[in-house]
Amino acid sequence: MSAKQASHSHEEHGHGSLKSYTIGFVLSIVLTIAPIMIVLNKWLEGTANVIVLMIFGVLQLAVQLLFFMHLREEEQPRYNLISLIMGLVILVIIVAGSIWIMLHNMVAV
Repeated sequence: MSAKQASHSHEEHGHGSLKSYTIGFVLSIVLTIAPIMIVLNKWLEGTANVIVLMIFGVLQLAVQLLFFMHLREEEQPRYNLISLIMGLVILVIIVAGSIWIMLHNMVAV
């Protein structure tokens, strides 16, 4: 394999650029500081607070997956995406099952 072919194949599987890492880092900082400010300054209360914090958490997850784990830069087949989806399905089953058990297994007082 020549040096040109070796460098070409190495570049195909490269990671993100400095620009994408910087954008991801700034978004992560903003998505971390905003919920802290919301809670500390008591801008929202009750259900609205919980919903906004969960939205920020989902956005933070998306930023981490897209900018740092390079989920969108994969080639076919998307084994990492399939593994992520399977992990999320298992997580939802465990959490939903636990909540269902806790709500339906109450001992009459």
